[in-house]
Amino acid sequence: MNTYLRNVKTTLKGKNPVHHDFLSIRGNNIRYYILPDSLNLDTLLIDDTPKHAQSRIQPKPGRGARGGRGRGGRGGRRGGGRGR
Repeated sequence: MNTYLRNVKTTLKGKNPVHHDFLSIRGNNIRYYILPDSLNLDTLLIDDTPKHAQSRIQPKPGRGARGGRGRGGRGGRRGGGRGR
C-alpha cells in the first residue's frame, strides 16, 4: 500500500528536521501507522486515484469480450515454450 503525504516534516536521528511539500513512501517500506485517537478520519481520508471510464473498456463487435485469437488463446500450457 503506497502512501502519498503532503506538508511533511521528517526527522532523522541526530539531524535537523526537514520539511517536504510532497513525500511518497513505497508500500514495502511501511510497517505500521500510528494515528492519534483524536483524529477524525472521515474528514481526512481522501481517495485521489483517478476513476477509469467504463466506456473505454468495451468489447469490439463480433469478437467477444476478450478480443480475437492471440498468444495462448485457449488455455493450454503457460509460457508458450517448445516442451512437449
